[in-house]
Amino acid sequence: MTSRTNAGAVLSLAISVVLWASAFVGIRAALPGYSPAHLALFRFLIASLVLALYAAVSRQIRLPDRHDLPAIIVAGFCGITLYHLVLNYGELHVEAGPASVLVNTSPIFTGLWATCFLHERLRFIGWMGIGVSFCGAVLIALGEGGGFHFNPSALIVLLAAVATSLYFVLQKPLLTRYTGFEFTCYSIWAGTLFLLFAAPGLPAQIRSAPLSATMSIIYLGIFPAALAYVTWAYFIAHLPASRAASFLFLSSPLSFIIAAVWLHERPHALSLLGTLLALSGIVLVNCRQGGSQQSKLALHRDAL
Repeated sequence: MTSRTNAGAVLSLAISVVLWASAFVGIRAALPGYSPAHLALFRFLIASLVLALYAAVSRQIRLPDRHDLPAIIVAGFCGITLYHLVLNYGELHVEAGPASVLVNTSPIFTGLWATCFLHERLRFIGWMGIGVSFCGAVLIALGEGGGFHFNPSALIVLLAAVATSLYFVLQKPLLTRYTGFEFTCYSIWAGTLFLLFAAPGLPAQIRSAPLSATMSIIYLGIFPAALAYVTWAYFIAHLPASRAASFLFLSSPLSFIIAAVWLHERPHALSLLGTLLALSGIVLVNCRQGGSQQSKLALHRDAL
């Protein structure tokens, strides 16, 4: 592994986490002008177009092997269609910060799926780190919601965490055969096809929506969708899925900062304590004792 590879992986992680943290805020900004389904479709039509244009110009994409199509289609449905539909519906009633926390329980599910299906091993201290980060997420939810209460929208957002964790696990073996850019194109295009059920009424909604909501979706399509999914694929190609997903806890505190600036949402003191716990958990998961020898950052291939 070269220092250039290390730098590339760290930069890819930083881009993905920052852009995905901003996505929770961007969704909240776009929802006043768009229905959840129209928001998801419009966002990924933009992302699909951006990726298609780049693929045409760069000629950096191959057709996928037909034997991989089922896994690609399922990954696209879970990570693009299902994840973004349920997240958008959930954010109708859940603020951007808490929504990011609920979604970022996905490392717990990713660790479970990776153990079952990818045969990755996370030692006790690694699982303890995930538990500490989850406790931080709980504190943030308490701080933002004023206590525990049954909220169907929160459960919908939690379903998004399950969907995206499946996406992470499904993409891991495919990234040994395809570049991060190729897999991102395949999965986003597949997921967008499933979203076409929402096409009726979209042109009329674009015409009637506030310009600020439309600009938010354009931002979401280009940056947190097209760009961030490519950089995440590069990062996860270099790290076991369970460890890679733990870094997503970073997006919660970043989301609070962005929400404070963009939407004037203010975090509570308990949320700040929860953020410290979440960050401490990431350190535990990724410390030298946090995983097996397989968990060390290694270059399997040039993913981009």
